[in-house]
Amino acid sequence: MISKLKPKPKSCPDSRARSQRGVSMIEVLVVIVLFSFGLIGMVGLQAKAVQTSVSAEDSTRAALLANEMASAMWAAGTVTLPTGDITTWNTRVADASSRGLPNGAGTVTVTAGVATITVTWRAPHEPAGTVHNYTTQVQL
Repeated sequence: MISKLKPKPKSCPDSRARSQRGVSMIEVLVVIVLFSFGLIGMVGLQAKAVQTSVSAEDSTRAALLANEMASAMWAAGTVTLPTGDITTWNTRVADASSRGLPNGAGTVTVTAGVATITVTWRAPHEPAGTVHNYTTQVQL
């Protein structure tokens, strides 16, 4: 005997199914909001990392510029250099577009045979009162 399969009657949606409508959409929206906050946080961290990297580069550049002046003193055999050499070096320190420093200035003072070389600068994103210094002394 072959029995005929009766089609299953269509069931009408119960109240639970009706209350679940749109829940997936809300879940997706919450995930998108959380993901957006995460991305904003990552962008902030990246900006801070770039800022720190630029600051480290400026510090290294200041040390190299001061070393350049100290090397000129060693080459001349004296800590007292001609004014023209110091002026040229100072111009190079102040020229940020040509391996100098932003808002940079260099000073050389000689006291009792000891030259104090100071390089100061301020990054463009920092407030006007913020100044960074690099100082070295040379005695021949």
